Amino acid sequence: MTEYMVVIEQGVDGFGAYVPDLPGCVAVGDTREEVLTLIQEAITFHLELLREDGLPIPQPHSESEYVAVTA
Repeated sequence: MTEYMVVIEQGVDGFGAYVPDLPGCVAVGDTREEVLTLIQEAITFHLELLREDGLPIPQPHSESEYVAVTA
């Protein structure tokens, strides 16, 4: 099983998600739970298309970190 980092952003009307290691792999949903389900499906579909096209599957390499600052 491979795990890809997913960035989730809350907008005015819902949530968006994208995968830095899979350019173009995005999802939007009304709730955080919905966008997580949709991005998981999007990742699966994205990887299937890469395989079908004979393209390499990018390995996860992105990381995230929180940095504290004084605001």
